[in-house]
Amino acid sequence: MNRIEIEGVGLELAHIPGASNRAPLLFLHEGLGSVSMWQQRGQLWPAEVCAATGRAGWMYSRRGYGQSDPVEDVRGVPRSNGLWHVGRHEPDYMHREANEVLPQLLEQLGIECPILVGHSDGATIALLHAARHAVTGCVAIAPHVFVEHVSLTAIAQAKALFEALPHDEGSFRQRLARHHRDVDNAFWQWNDVWLSEAFRSFDIRDDCLGIAAPLLLVQGVDDEYGSMAQLRAIESTVPHAVTVELAHCGHSPHRDQPERLTEAVRHFLKQLP
Repeated sequence: MNRIEIEGVGLELAHIPGASNRAPLLFLHEGLGSVSMWQQRGQLWPAEVCAATGRAGWMYSRRGYGQSDPVEDVRGVPRSNGLWHVGRHEPDYMHREANEVLPQLLEQLGIECPILVGHSDGATIALLHAARHAVTGCVAIAPHVFVEHVSLTAIAQAKALFEALPHDEGSFRQRLARHHRDVDNAFWQWNDVWLSEAFRSFDIRDDCLGIAAPLLLVQGVDDEYGSMAQLRAIESTVPHAVTVELAHCGHSPHRDQPERLTEAVRHFLKQLP
């Protein structure tokens, strides 16, 4: 199975075989990620985690990313068509993914209590889902629970890079295009909402109060998209959270420190009942 359909929209899907008597891992990608972007230097990090933990895994590309169907009118007037956004994303787009799309995907896959492993936007989605739905555990890598100036600065810089030399081989845009069927769809649905005035008040700290499942928080000390204040904020609302801070590591620990990240996740999952 490499595709799944939810209310008329096809999503790219990939499965990693593993033990059937353990809760599987569901990997949730970053704001510009996809199934293929979990792979770096020829290694698929989710596959390494599944091998290290003896669990099966699932990955999917959210709508508009990877090989999934695009968002209709991605820079148009924000509106909805049933489950899905039509037009520019609104500040609740991660809430929608966590509480409307993800439950339907899990139901179709026959998964009741997964272990969520999310990165960046995917980590925020994982936290939101874990706050309202049953999960065996949750791993949040470089999550965003409120908006920081450092995040907006980095995202504005990403916009400048995306628009610069768009057709040059090796440009930021062309590198992204290798992973996305519609690179403009992938980029603008993320960049437009993050840089919108309405998104400045995004804050899910109160949502995190509902997280009862085991929680692992991971962040690189040199993260260019967020500070340690994100982890401190989650710790204040989820006191049982386990925190791992990785030195010499930026926003993507699975690229910068894959071995250390895998070991941290393996150790965390080993403690689960």
